[in-house]
Amino acid sequence: MKRVLLPFLCAVTLAWFGALLVETAPAGTALPWAFRQQALYLTGLWSFTLMSLIMVLATRPTWLEAPLGGMDRIYRIHKWAGILAVLFAAAHWLIEMADDVIKALFGREGRIPGNHDGGFVALMQDVGEDLGEWAIYALLAMLLITLWRKFPYHLWRYLHHVMPVLYLMLAIHVAFLAPTVWWSQPVGWMLAVLITVGVAASVVSLTGRIGRRRRVAGTIESVHATADGICELDCLLDPQWKGHRAGQFAFVTFDAIEGAHPFTIASADRGDHHVHFKIKALGDYTRGLERKLRAGQPVQVEGPYGRFDFRRASRKAAQIWIAGGIGVTPFIAWLESLQDAPGSAPEVDLYYSTRCRDDDPFVSRLESLCAGLASVRLHVVSTDRDPVLNAELLQRQHGSAKRTELWFCGPRAFGEALRTGVIRLGMRGVRFHQEAFEMR
Repeated sequence: MKRVLLPFLCAVTLAWFGALLVETAPAGTALPWAFRQQALYLTGLWSFTLMSLIMVLATRPTWLEAPLGGMDRIYRIHKWAGILAVLFAAAHWLIEMADDVIKALFGREGRIPGNHDGGFVALMQDVGEDLGEWAIYALLAMLLITLWRKFPYHLWRYLHHVMPVLYLMLAIHVAFLAPTVWWSQPVGWMLAVLITVGVAASVVSLTGRIGRRRRVAGTIESVHATADGICELDCLLDPQWKGHRAGQFAFVTFDAIEGAHPFTIASADRGDHHVHFKIKALGDYTRGLERKLRAGQPVQVEGPYGRFDFRRASRKAAQIWIAGGIGVTPFIAWLESLQDAPGSAPEVDLYYSTRCRDDDPFVSRLESLCAGLASVRLHVVSTDRDPVLNAELLQRQHGSAKRTELWFCGPRAFGEALRTGVIRLGMRGVRFHQEAFEMR
């Protein structure tokens, strides 16, 4: 995330600084007022360019999956870009409101004059200023709702549809309030491009065309609930389904009102248009899902997405696969995909962490799949009797291998603890892959 957002903001700042070097303040402008004006420009520029970025990322651009590491990473960047955009918008608004403070401290002398020619541009500047202010209020409210995890997902999803409208309001605000001199400089060219792509992305979103080309209808063939709260689904999709790579996920819609939810495809692709899902009851919607679904019910699947694929790893590196709970699903798909060609399986240590192996239906499935793969060594860590799987245990088991590809899927806290431990122990040769499976 930092590798994307930090260079992005640095490039935006550099464009602003380039304009600052050639911009001439009106004669008699006092330093406090000039500083306030440039702070307004910079915070506004940061906020709007990030808003443009999140609008583009919201369209699920598959062409960015390779450079950014998958759709799950794209959504993580989308989330944090949105948070930063709202914070910069709040700073922009506070700086705008600070004129009374500057008047009290330094007086009105040297204030930058506004546009009072009464023409069309001045009219649109007033409109743009009002639109920008109301958009900021709405963005702050949406940020609070997004961070409030107890707010129902389906209601949040509908509120999120307001984002393109807010973006269009901000685009008008920027187009008419940005300094005229900018439009003949790189900062203005950058803004023109971002406004164009941002408006285009907003139209795609408002017309419901996000992911449309990847949507395939299908039918639920079977529904099965396990004792540990997992709903297993087999779906037969229409011939338009082009297949998937083991480890990918899809957005699945069972109910148009509830909308699409992302689930890992827990099966290898057999070319027969069948996909299998194992859905853990982790929230209001997924809890009791097996009671809401039935065989023969229509389903819509959009995808596949993601680049959680062990084949991306270096052939010279050792591989460690770590699954926690329902995070085992992509690894099951990986193992299934290797059954027909066991000789292509890499040398792997697969760790599966579960609360109690005796009651876990995934254990027998993993043992069956690994039985025919001599190069895959399965380690079941049952936390009711075994030490907790952590970086120290991995270091003892695998030493300080120079190059190790570690693939993790499971609870976020578990993954972050492993990642932190790997860094703390100085295991510099470990390359950590973790699905950022959080779309809100």
